[in-house]
Amino acid sequence: MKKKSILSLMLAASMVGSLAGCGGGTKAPASNDTTAVSTSGTADTQAAKAESKTEAKEGQTVLKWSIWDKDLTPYYVPLIDAYEAANPDIKIEMVDLGSSDYQTVLGTQLTGNGSDFDVVTVKDVPGYTTLVNKGTLEPLDSYIEKDGVDLDAFKGLTDQIKVNDSLYELPFRSDFWVLYYNKDVFDNAGVPYPTNDMTFEQYDELARKITNDQPGSEVFGAHYHTWRSAVQLFGILDGKHTIVDGEYDFLKPYYEMILQEQEDGVCQDYATLKTSNLHYSGAFSQGNIGMMNMGTWFISTLIEKINNGEYTDCANWGIAKYPHAEGVEPGSTLATITALSIPANAPHKEEAWNFIKFVCSEEGAEILAKTGTIPALMTDDIATMISSIEGFPTEDGNKEALQTANLYLEMPVNAKSSEMETILNEAHDNIMTGNMTIDEGIASMNEKIKAVLGQ
Repeated sequence: MKKKSILSLMLAASMVGSLAGCGGGTKAPASNDTTAVSTSGTADTQAAKAESKTEAKEGQTVLKWSIWDKDLTPYYVPLIDAYEAANPDIKIEMVDLGSSDYQTVLGTQLTGNGSDFDVVTVKDVPGYTTLVNKGTLEPLDSYIEKDGVDLDAFKGLTDQIKVNDSLYELPFRSDFWVLYYNKDVFDNAGVPYPTNDMTFEQYDELARKITNDQPGSEVFGAHYHTWRSAVQLFGILDGKHTIVDGEYDFLKPYYEMILQEQEDGVCQDYATLKTSNLHYSGAFSQGNIGMMNMGTWFISTLIEKINNGEYTDCANWGIAKYPHAEGVEPGSTLATITALSIPANAPHKEEAWNFIKFVCSEEGAEILAKTGTIPALMTDDIATMISSIEGFPTEDGNKEALQTANLYLEMPVNAKSSEMETILNEAHDNIMTGNMTIDEGIASMNEKIKAVLGQ
């Protein structure tokens, strides 16, 4: 596929996946959200869509697949075309439930008596947890074991979405966090670019080297968006902690580092960013930010805005792997996922599993990559496809940044995730604005989360 063709498809994916915030609007625009472009908002409209039928030939089995934004998502049709070509006895019928209330509508249909979905797309972890707790999803463990599916290929993601040691979904899309940097900032400072193997200490040192506090020529070595994810989730990259532990003392070194950077002018003031409501893309586009931690969903946006001339001051950019704690494997980073499940009352479970297995396989991942979508499986060939997009930085290190080692969910499976999200956001805001000391904020998290968890 030509570069321009891949780019146009990637930008379409970007529109679809420009990604409403995860958890209380404070997290990254995850790969699975399409709220901004939804045109279907009512249950009546969505129910009407569910009545559309796919014509099947004699002897064919029709699998009903719940999705959202059918006409705006570039990978549905190529996935279906490839699968039906290899399985002529199967027809896939897409049922568009809309994006704005997708999980709510899906949950209502699955708990009712009229649903006959064979495959359902699961949009987020809280929605997944709710469906599992209601008993509406089929455990996939026996299917996985029977077909010898290698879960190691998902780099730890599937371990984090088990409920009572069972897996009820398999990821097919994933966005993860990387480090964006402005090459011009580094070139002007005479400092080497970030590498794909930096400890947090090295990252902090690098940010300080490129910082310039001269009036009229200010350069910030680092930038942190106001989401709590941009700070708190540094602490889970060692694999020893999660954000739902109930104990948050492990966050202290990262708050200390970033608050000291803020004090020293290495990064912009959190309260000012919050008050101005400055979007991370707008901040990076100004050309005076050296490094910014953000998700892979920003790649397509950055390419598009540079190509159309909207962004000129950050046109010379690159990406590197996320910084990591001492002793942690490079490429350990944060992820959001979109997954597929089989309803407990699905009429064609074996056929549904075969389709899910295909979509979540390396073959399915390559189809996703050709549309500019980041798949849950990332091989070297798939990374090459994405890095071949027109406008993607050409240096080898940028392609290497797409290869991850360990992926950790921003919000793991937990029945109390929504309540915990509110508490963590509040504490983060109080710490970053100086309303609480780091110790006070962490103590607040510890106390309130333990109460939610009943500890």
